Amino acid sequence: MSGYRFDRLKVLVVDDNVHMRKLVITILHAFGVMQVLEADSGTRAWTVLRESNPDIVVLDWVMDGMSGLDLVQMIRTNPQSPNPFTPVIMLSGHTSADHVQQARDAGINEFIAKPVSVKTMMARLVAVIEHPRPFVRTANYFGPCRRRRGAEEYRGPERRADAKQAAE
Repeated sequence: MSGYRFDRLKVLVVDDNVHMRKLVITILHAFGVMQVLEADSGTRAWTVLRESNPDIVVLDWVMDGMSGLDLVQMIRTNPQSPNPFTPVIMLSGHTSADHVQQARDAGINEFIAKPVSVKTMMARLVAVIEHPRPFVRTANYFGPCRRRRGAEEYRGPERRADAKQAAE
């Protein structure tokens, strides 16, 4: 399917819909991922995450109890998180710009609109492996840099202020 070897990856799939979870797991197995862990809730995922420290988390947004957004925030900020830098790919049927922005602001790395396609899943896996974004910490946020374009040009805490000074 590709030139990638995913056989050493450990991926946690979190979705309360058993059919969607099995579909994602089937896609990951087709890519060669050998270690796929699964959880049917955010609460169960938090336990699995702390016990197994996966390389990547693929999760649904809307779940009873702890939502995908809540889980991402715990992964990023809870002192019990085994790795706050774990790449997180969010799956959601809610694809409005506002929803994507909320997910980004919670600290996800990548977003996939449901229904998931094999091509999109491959693209997002490759993105988190080959093009990891640097992490930033502010008073209100910890997670991957939310800027997609021009990140390599950024040179300071207040890019816009620096740009104004350079123009003067």
